[in-house]
Amino acid sequence: MKNIILVISLFWATCAVSANKPLSIQPDVQTAEWAVKWWKPRHQEKLQLKEQMKQVDLVFLGDSITHAWDKKGKEVWQQRYAPLNALNIGFSGDRTEHVLWRLQHGAVDGIDPKLLVLMIGTNNTGHRQDKPEDTALGIQHILDLLETKLPNTKILLLAVFPRGATEDDPLRQINTKVNQIIKNYHDGKRIHYLDINFVFLDEKGNLSPAVMKDLLHPNKDQYKVWAEAIEPKVSALMQ
Repeated sequence: MKNIILVISLFWATCAVSANKPLSIQPDVQTAEWAVKWWKPRHQEKLQLKEQMKQVDLVFLGDSITHAWDKKGKEVWQQRYAPLNALNIGFSGDRTEHVLWRLQHGAVDGIDPKLLVLMIGTNNTGHRQDKPEDTALGIQHILDLLETKLPNTKILLLAVFPRGATEDDPLRQINTKVNQIIKNYHDGKRIHYLDINFVFLDEKGNLSPAVMKDLLHPNKDQYKVWAEAIEPKVSALMQ
């Protein structure tokens, strides 16, 4: 009887510890109704593509903004990144916990890229309005896991892109606070932080529909702007 009570006590203690952890650091599959039909198949497709590529030297990892290199940014990708043996593993709707799950399930296994470009967090902001500290912690866990999975790979950690029309937008403010934390992850050796958000904003810090129609996702022409903004850093880190 005492053993049964002990097992039950340990079970509830484990549940309590898990409940106290932010969702941002608990690896999980995508369960959004609009995404479940394609999310795992895309994961499998990317695993197969990774295996088919003779060499992977550059990886882009993130959410829908990164996912769109396969669509809106495809022309720029073919010109700039395909020749660099690049792999795009951005998934629409992903939060930090989804990236953690994908990394735990083979997303970068068996490759040794020179550089990985990471941007994640805006869905933590928009879907749940996670505390900036929780989102930043999720990003830290991703970086830690990448260090284990890709010990020789440099990481270009991008500031979470701006969202909302003005600096007063509540979700923009959360992203800004996340960036204020994650910029401290820069060590100049393995992790290199870069904030290019100014290229999307006007002189007053406003975001126009001409840049991001929904004030969240870059328009097609902005993928060239993005590529040009990170080009000096990408070139330097891939040497």
